[in-house]
Amino acid sequence: MALKFDTSFDPAYGQGVTVAPDVLRVTAKNPGPFTFHGTNSYVIGRDTLAVIDPGPDDDAHFQTLLEVIANRPVSHIFVSHTHRDHSPLAARLQAHTGAPVLAEGPHRPARPLRIGETNPLDASVDTAFVPDIALPDDALMEGDGWAIRTVLTPGHAANHAAFALEGTGILFPADHVMAWATSIVAPPDGAMADYMASLDRLIARGDRLLLPGHGGPVAAPRSFMRGLKTHRKMRERAILERIRGGDRTIPDMVKAIYRDTDPRLHGAAGLSVLAHLEDLVARGLVSTEGDAAIDGIFTPVG
Repeated sequence: MALKFDTSFDPAYGQGVTVAPDVLRVTAKNPGPFTFHGTNSYVIGRDTLAVIDPGPDDDAHFQTLLEVIANRPVSHIFVSHTHRDHSPLAARLQAHTGAPVLAEGPHRPARPLRIGETNPLDASVDTAFVPDIALPDDALMEGDGWAIRTVLTPGHAANHAAFALEGTGILFPADHVMAWATSIVAPPDGAMADYMASLDRLIARGDRLLLPGHGGPVAAPRSFMRGLKTHRKMRERAILERIRGGDRTIPDMVKAIYRDTDPRLHGAAGLSVLAHLEDLVARGLVSTEGDAAIDGIFTPVG
């Protein structure tokens, strides 16, 4: 199927938007090429609440969250992963509400950094974050009239988690699946093999509605995620074709494959190509000297 992205989204800054029964979305005003209109926080419940992804450390967003919470008690603060547009406000929200912060764990790369390698995404990482409660896969946290199950989905980040609102068919996939664009998978923070395995896991779940970390809902999750999987496989084939056609470096591949993409995203596109190449090298389809690297030389196998 052709993958169709939905960019029709009203962030409704400064207010809570009902997106499901007892679920309000609050969008931070931090728009950009990677965040779309901004980061979505979700407030769940009626009397005692849970908050998913408090968002960036932004005064206006914090005040909006407090207005939406409206002096009701908050019992849990869930964090999907430790990029700076999702986790930093958790500390202020905890100080105000007293609620524990729950997440898979502190930030870590998907693999160890190699000798001489730097992480180009360091500035986007919340290295200070440490959850009060570390969530294993399939953990079920029960609140006042709601229950939230952890579904670990490494790929975009090693500690990335989705959260399922038990008994509703609603999943909060954060940055793993979004209606407006594909997720960034950028080594060493992320890993393509992990991302694809997590995508297969979400497809198998059969949720009826996804409420992502950026942009609007995904209303037909299974077909959309199958489209995402096909899109990634097509990108993999395009990379193999460029290498078999004579391209040897990631910048050359990006110029050809992403020629219609916003140039501001070409750096991230290069990391995405590297993520595919790490996987292709591991599977024996592409050769390079040593480990796959952003400045490596890549040749076809066979």
